[in-house]
Amino acid sequence: MAESLFNKWDSVVAPVRNDIVFEDRNKEYGAYDLRKNHNRSVAIALLITGASFIFMVSLPAIIDWINNKMEEVEVNVDISPLDLTAPPPIDEAEPPPPPPPPPPVMETVKFTPPVVTDDEVVEEPPPVQTEETPQISTETVEGTGDEIIIPDEGTGNNVVEPVIETPLTIVEQMPEFIGGEEARAKWIAKEIEKVGYPQMEKEGGVQGTVYLTFVVEKDGSITDVKLLRGVPGGPGYDKLALAVTKKMPHWKVGKQNGREVRVQFNMPIKFKLN
Repeated sequence: MAESLFNKWDSVVAPVRNDIVFEDRNKEYGAYDLRKNHNRSVAIALLITGASFIFMVSLPAIIDWINNKMEEVEVNVDISPLDLTAPPPIDEAEPPPPPPPPPPVMETVKFTPPVVTDDEVVEEPPPVQTEETPQISTETVEGTGDEIIIPDEGTGNNVVEPVIETPLTIVEQMPEFIGGEEARAKWIAKEIEKVGYPQMEKEGGVQGTVYLTFVVEKDGSITDVKLLRGVPGGPGYDKLALAVTKKMPHWKVGKQNGREVRVQFNMPIKFKLN
């Protein structure tokens, strides 16, 4: 084999010497492979060492370049007005719910005023009121049999609890914010602007829609405000929407058959970052 720069007879690991020393013997013990690949291993080690040295020397300059690029990034968050979606329109083809049944009529007996005479008055025992005895009233009315009898004094506290009507979801005349949908959107946007978007959600770029439900009472007040679905990862939006909704002024009341009723109302509030 011809000699070269890396293949001289004076070198212990020269291939020319390896071929002579290990000719047809002892090549499977590993010493032959170590000497044969010595020059290649040394070259790879030198290359890795040189590259590592260059990287370590250039590392401060690379870090400064990255920091300068990060400082040049401009963050601009633009809060757009709220996009309030109106509730779904009323399906006119669907008939309204039937009116509540009239209250039962209690059987009464018309009161007859006493007549003054000169005859001797014969005292009679007072009548005993029973369940079958008609109530005294200004006129005689036939009962329906479904009337409620209040117990006599001594058998209870005589307190009749008021009946709270279940709120309806669809009525002939739905409740409405005074001034209409546009006025409602402006009022909510103004109230949210006073408080401001939650800082954590704004910095994190979180946006979405909060869905709320509440009851418009017979006097137009807002009660029973609840969260139907919030913004994932944005609890600050949920709290802000609940607080603003609870502060809403009185609405125009909902009506069914010309009578004021309680109405369940759903409302979305959209939070958007530009």
